[in-house]
Amino acid sequence: MAGGGVAVKLSFLNQKGGAGKTTLAVHVAAVLAATGAKVLLLDADSQGSALDWSVARQKAPAFTVVGLPKPTVHKELPRLSQDYDHVVIDGPPRVAEITRSVIMASDLIAIPVQPSPYDVWAVKDVVELIKEARVYKELLKAVFVINRKIVNTAIGRDVVEALATYELGVLPTAVCQRVAFAESAARGSTVIEDAPTSIGAEEIRNLVKELTRLFNEQEGRDYSEARARKVAVGGRMGQ
Repeated sequence: MAGGGVAVKLSFLNQKGGAGKTTLAVHVAAVLAATGAKVLLLDADSQGSALDWSVARQKAPAFTVVGLPKPTVHKELPRLSQDYDHVVIDGPPRVAEITRSVIMASDLIAIPVQPSPYDVWAVKDVVELIKEARVYKELLKAVFVINRKIVNTAIGRDVVEALATYELGVLPTAVCQRVAFAESAARGSTVIEDAPTSIGAEEIRNLVKELTRLFNEQEGRDYSEARARKVAVGGRMGQ
């Protein structure tokens, strides 16, 4: 995800607690920052888990962490993101006005889902909010991320089939349930820093690659559509 002068805004949203939004947001921000990009992690959750994570660190993170659990995220973010290449937003754990504001502020929304029927059912309200937002932001992209998958089980495949009813894509990479994520969080760290060659770290890097590819594909379509409109307008003016 290349900012190109305008920060790319990626949010992690799910109304159900325990889906792993903060873990993914922190780790994705860490991977993006490791490339040398300037990254802002915006904590829009009133629980302030991402802020707590930053306070628990022994040293400053490679990215900025700011708390903004207000329904004005979409209004304030353009100013806050001016000096950044990427913005990663850790959304609130319930459907509220803050959730709507985060959606309107986003270019791409990742919805973490644990592989269980309860989690599949719980995403309905968030998906509905995204559909509503597309009336105003028709190019808004959203995708499911299977998170906390139990290693060596088939239930991850089952949840992909169940999520198909929502008409949103599911990223190929699933992030598995690993003790390393909890251990690193307790230290205010990430598996990217503590165990960069681990399977967990590789899963996160693959996730970032897929999110980047998704945004770049959307960005390319946006450019093509804008160019086509420009050519059409020029053609009409020449008639």
